[in-house]
Parts: sequence; C-alpha cells; structure tokens
Amino acid sequence: MSLYDHAADTVRAIFDRRLDGPPVLDAARYFPHADLFRENWRSIQAEALVLIGRLSRVPRFHELMKAQEENSANDNRDWRIFIMKVYGHAVRQNLARCPMTAAILRQCPEVLSASFSFLAPGKYIPPHRGPFRGVMRFHLGLSMPPGDDGLPGCVMNVDGVPYRLGNGDSLLWDDTYTHELVNRAGDVRVALLLDVWRPEMPADMRALSHAIAGIARVGAALQPASAYGN
Repeated sequence: MSLYDHAADTVRAIFDRRLDGPPVLDAARYFPHADLFRENWRSIQAEALVLIGRLSRVPRFHELMKAQEENSANDNRDWRIFIMKVYGHAVRQNLARCPMTAAILRQCPEVLSASFSFLAPGKYIPPHRGPFRGVMRFHLGLSMPPGDDGLPGCVMNVDGVPYRLGNGDSLLWDDTYTHELVNRAGDVRVALLLDVWRPEMPADMRALSHAIAGIARVGAALQPASAYGN
C-alpha cells in the first residue's frame, strides 16, 4: 500500500467517526448553486466539446496524479481530465478556454475543484473511494452517448447502486463511498466534475478539511502550467 493510500485511509477513518450521511445527497440542501450548472448545461457542454478536437493535449488523470494510476492506467483506455480549478488553485489558461464555465464558477465560492472528465469508449474505472468527506462530488452529464440498449452507456455504481446520467442530468454524492464506472458506449463520455465544500460540518472537521485542501492547493500551484495541458 502506498503512502497516499495509508494517508487516505487514516483521514477517511477520522471523518467517518465524526460525519455521517447517505451516499447520494440532496443538492437543494447541500449545493443550491447546482441549479446554475444545470440551467446552463448546454453552454458548458459547448465549451467541453470544443476540447474533443484537441483531446491528445489534455492529460490523463494519472499523469496529473500518480496515486490515481490504478484507476486511470488500468486498461490502456484513456481517462483524461481538463482541470480548471483544483483545491482552490485556478488553472488560468484552462479557465480562459471556457469563459462561460469560468463565469459560473466565479459565482460559486463553495466549489473547490472543477474539471471536464473524458472517458474513452470501454474505459473502466475500478472500485475505489475518495480521500475525505469534507467535500462532495457533483457530476453534470454533458455528452453521455447511449449504449446498445439506448440508455446512457456510462454506468456509475455508488455504494452498489447504478446510476446512468443523461445529458443535463446531475448527481451530488459522497465519493468516500465505494464507486466504479464503466463507459459501455461507443463514444467518449464527457462530464463536468466539481468538488464542493460540505456544509454543516463540526468546527474541527471544517478546520481539518481546510488544512487538507490547503496542502493540496500548494502542491497544485507548484505544478508547471504545462502539466494541465496546452
């Protein structure tokens, strides 16, 4: 087990003792600004789809974060991530390519990280857990091609429950629960991924969350701009 895995397990155990909640969360309560993204999903989609033409310049997830190699490089199929904001660090050249998305993000200070996720046809992301419960994960479907059955071909299992998001559909969930994805469609699946501060945390968990995010933000800021694509 890697140092990252040990650290993630320790942090999860701390949060698990202090915070409880279901795998899927009520956006109206926990992330009211979700409506801004849902209402503008077509404009966000248009900016994400432009990137398809230059996808080879968008880094694979494990190229940005070595600890994600087991999830990103497991099957020689691409999982590429176009990062606009990471743990509060703005990736300015990428935000500049997506002015509508950037404008919405500026209205949402509770959004800690934002990226477009591109899953190649057949890509499988094996079961895994996020590192800490201080943030929630928000998915917005932007280009969700159908599978052979006519339903959205990308299936995401969260705590054993399958979800198939269509274009414009969204899900707010706790990624410390075990989850996995497979893209059974014949085309690239594109989604907007956000990490959102969890509200209503005890003061000690809020402080720990900000400390963890601060450390990660320093690491993100130290990355050369070229690491986030060109």
